[in-house]
Amino acid sequence: MNQLAHKPPEQALNAAAGEVIVLPPVTVRRRKPQWRTFCLNLFQRLIPATLGMGLLVVAWQIAAINSKGFPTPLSTLESAITLFSDPFYNAGPNDQGIGWNILASLQRVAIGFGLAAIVGIPAGFLIGRFTFLARMFNPIIALLRPVSPLAWLPIGLLLFQKAEPASSWTIFICSIWPMVINTAEGVKRIPEDYLNVARVLKLSEWTVMRRILFPAVLPAVLTGVRLSIGIAWLVIVAAEMLTGGLGIGFWIWNEWNNLNVENILIAIVIIGVVGLLLEQGLMLLARRFSWEK
Repeated sequence: MNQLAHKPPEQALNAAAGEVIVLPPVTVRRRKPQWRTFCLNLFQRLIPATLGMGLLVVAWQIAAINSKGFPTPLSTLESAITLFSDPFYNAGPNDQGIGWNILASLQRVAIGFGLAAIVGIPAGFLIGRFTFLARMFNPIIALLRPVSPLAWLPIGLLLFQKAEPASSWTIFICSIWPMVINTAEGVKRIPEDYLNVARVLKLSEWTVMRRILFPAVLPAVLTGVRLSIGIAWLVIVAAEMLTGGLGIGFWIWNEWNNLNVENILIAIVIIGVVGLLLEQGLMLLARRFSWEK
């Protein structure tokens, strides 16, 4: 009786002895070489950009053929080669190379933008930190922020009685607002838990500002700085057209008076390239300090 009770069923013995489980073939995924991935990404970015530039050149050529006095891409390229063959010549105060004009404009932007950063970022911290200050200054910011740069230039000329500080003043007052607003918004969005920990530890306001607020709000500050540098570079061209002297804006106006449209188009390209480089540099800096991946 005991042997019959422990005897395994006949079907189980047949299945264990005769069934063979066939596993599907395993496909081993090979990683693409790094150089191949890099080349593929490069081509995916390069080809659309090249097609876009080609489309722009074709549209430019059509516009030149169908208008009187508008230069062709080829004649503009020849003028650019002549212009950049000696970008730093100096033939007097009113006749200097394009390199000196670009450097003069960058110097004005650096002064106006630097002053805006020195004033705007701390002001944004205070406005974001203290509700009383926010209620005091937000109406002023909302009132002054949409004012055109050209409206600020006469005020600068009246205040400083000179063209050079008036240009820097115009850049300062136009580029300060994005830094103030972005910094204040960044401070407001800091999690309340961070500030509660600071209260429990009885940290001083300076320590809270230095150890908690500044590291947490740094990406928002850099976003404001990036927006401000674009505005500063836009404003300088208009300001220099009106104030004169050395600079890319006045150089465009001077070339227009000489009816040299090729050089105006070259200046437009230069302004775009310099603005792009400034913005990309600040975007790179912002990504470096951003925790949002």
